[in-house]
Amino acid sequence: MPNESAYCSPYTLIRLLADRVAVLPDKLLYLDIDVMFNRDIHLLYDIDVENYEYAAARDHYGKYLINPNYINAGVLLFNLKRMKETGFLKKAREILKVKKLTFADQSAIIRSTTKKKMLPQKFNDQKFLHKSTVVRHFSKRMFWLPFPHIDNIKQWHVSRVHKVFKYYQFDDILFEYIYLKNKFEKEVLPNER
Repeated sequence: MPNESAYCSPYTLIRLLADRVAVLPDKLLYLDIDVMFNRDIHLLYDIDVENYEYAAARDHYGKYLINPNYINAGVLLFNLKRMKETGFLKKAREILKVKKLTFADQSAIIRSTTKKKMLPQKFNDQKFLHKSTVVRHFSKRMFWLPFPHIDNIKQWHVSRVHKVFKYYQFDDILFEYIYLKNKFEKEVLPNER
C-alpha cells in the first residue's frame, strides 16, 4: 500500500475498521493514546452527533497551514450508524489503498467525510491546557524558545511535562501509570523470557 511508510503508527488505522466490528455501539469515542482528560468525559461523549458522521476539533496547525476546517483525528466522536449508511470508512480505506497521503488516515478521513460536526478547541487542545480544556492532546508542537524547534513531549514523559509545560494536574494518573508500568516490568516481563 502507498501509505505503509506513513509517519504515524499503523495502529491509528484500526479506527478505519470500526464499521466491520459488529459488537461496537452506534456512538463511539476514538482517542489517540497521547490524550489526557482534564474535565469530565461526558462533556465530549454526550455531544449530539445524530446528523453527522463524526465530531472533531480543528487541528491546531492544520487550520492555519492547510484549511480553516482541517480537523485533527486524534479525538473523534463517531456516529457509527451514520458512517455505515454513507460508507464513510470504506471510502477512507479505499483512498489509502491507492493514494499516498501526507497524514495517511487523517487525510483519508477528511477526504471521505460527507458531514462532520466541528467542535471547539477545548475538546482537542494540542497546544495549551486551559481551565476549559476537556481533552489535552500531547501531539507534536512548535516551540519558539530557546530556538525555534519541534518537539514531541508525551504525557508519559512526566519530568518533561513538569519542566516544560508546568502541568501537575495529571500527576495522580501519571504516577499510577509509572507504578503499574514498573510492576508489570518486574512481574510479567521476566516470566516471558
